[in-house]
Amino acid sequence: MKLDCAYIQRILTNQGVKFSKGLNDDEIVEIESIYGFKFPPDLKELLMYALPVSKGFVNWRDKSEKNIKHIKKRFNWPLEGMIFDIKNNKFWMDDWGEKPNSLKDAIKIATQEFKKAPKLIPIFSHRYISDTPSESGNPIYSVYQTDIIFYGDNLTTYFKVEFDLMDQQDIDFDNIKEIPFWSNLVG
Repeated sequence: MKLDCAYIQRILTNQGVKFSKGLNDDEIVEIESIYGFKFPPDLKELLMYALPVSKGFVNWRDKSEKNIKHIKKRFNWPLEGMIFDIKNNKFWMDDWGEKPNSLKDAIKIATQEFKKAPKLIPIFSHRYISDTPSESGNPIYSVYQTDIIFYGDNLTTYFKVEFDLMDQQDIDFDNIKEIPFWSNLVG
């Protein structure tokens, strides 16, 4: 299904979201280089069509040191949440093997596993899309520590759910693309 960027911009504008002109090819390449990921085609298409700049959205165009640090922190938010839950809520993935007795060792393993996982790209607030596979239609996750749920089976349904134009329970859960690591964390 082709992404209807004009439709998404229209529904977001109707919800008060502000936009600036879309990113160009050079900006996309620079952003992907700075943060070490590749935009999936549908998110790239949307951001090249029009760049949402309202509070909560990632200001990809701002390359100030402060903003780059802020965006990197958003990329690291899912790991920080996992570490918090390892420390405070006994979180551990069976796939990681037996949990070490040492908190330091447990955090080291979790960090290694996180680094092997597809990178989550922040979209809005604590909503993320995977950079892998590099194709359209990746699901959107709501990530708060290890409380991770699907918030859209694609970008269009995600924005409808996020801005109360569709109930989260009406997502097509049976056809959500499986994303290594992250789909296993959905609860």
